Amino acid sequence: MRYIDEYRDADKVKQLAAAIKKITTREHRLMEVCGGQTHSIVKYGLDQIIPDQIELIHGPGCPVCVTPMEILDQAIALAARADVIFCSFGDMLRVPGSEKDLLSVKAEGGDVRIVYSPLDAVKLAKLHPDKQIVFLAVGFETTAPANALSVIQAEQLGLENYSLLISHVLVPPAIEALMTSSDCRVQGFLSAGHVCAVMGYEEYRPIVEKYKVPIVVTGFEPLDILQGIYLCVKQLEEGRAELENQYTRVVSEAGNRPAQEIIKKVFTVSARKWRGIGEIPNSGFGLSETYSQFDAAKRFDLSAVRTKEDNECISGLIMQGIKKPHECPAFGIRCTPEKPLGAPMVSSEGACSAYYRYRKS
Repeated sequence: MRYIDEYRDADKVKQLAAAIKKITTREHRLMEVCGGQTHSIVKYGLDQIIPDQIELIHGPGCPVCVTPMEILDQAIALAARADVIFCSFGDMLRVPGSEKDLLSVKAEGGDVRIVYSPLDAVKLAKLHPDKQIVFLAVGFETTAPANALSVIQAEQLGLENYSLLISHVLVPPAIEALMTSSDCRVQGFLSAGHVCAVMGYEEYRPIVEKYKVPIVVTGFEPLDILQGIYLCVKQLEEGRAELENQYTRVVSEAGNRPAQEIIKKVFTVSARKWRGIGEIPNSGFGLSETYSQFDAAKRFDLSAVRTKEDNECISGLIMQGIKKPHECPAFGIRCTPEKPLGAPMVSSEGACSAYYRYRKS
């Protein structure tokens, strides 16, 4: 197959769903790690055409959703400064902090700008030498190369008014944190194909071997996801735990080596807080000492900004697969896309957003 619509072919979807049913003899609980996969599952009703014995658990794979409220409050504080032009991708503007969001700061007169690449923010730094340009660098390994490249470019241009407010998170440590939790019910993982396109998939092998859990690198279209489910269920039915790659048209074992080198040059692995989950060791990127002058948290001394998570929002339980969105008492009532309590209701990859949009019960 060569075209996207071929991966949405209804007849092939039915055939693959039937193949999954044929090999399923007992209950299995699989977690799709990526929020993009969650949206495809709910949008196309994939969880409703596979056997009832298979439960799909939604994981912490939405980068907007896992950005801690503390980072949002730091972003809001920076965006309100008269000497700052604050840059972000559009999906972060309505994510609630403890009291307001970035869109509210913009409405109050803060210079908050939507950009489509961190390199756009670098251009702004060059055009506005009298302003401090801060880019909100969030996401998994997929966005790290471009963010790293923006730092390298800023250094090459001699820009002293550019910095990153960083909340980069990594997938493998999150999977390991889930597997060590006493609440873990996951028996197999559908890993995020786009992350593996950058990083390769060998870093998942130690997790497979340590926890005896199948991990299948999976794409995002209906046939990708169903094939990932099929491969994972087949392993479980046969008593195997292996690392497999469903997304062969995009992902190689080694990944994108030049992108990895850029990441390695600019970033260093560090502990990172996850919204609703807490701190996970070695689960994020921070700027290396060589590029620490581009760290907005240090430049503006944001250490005093500390935030307690909202107790009403159960996004942490949802992202750990303990609860489903519709099991939240606030879902669709006190928490809606117009007035969200938490990030999963705002983000285009959030599980709550998917359920609200495609399945309100």
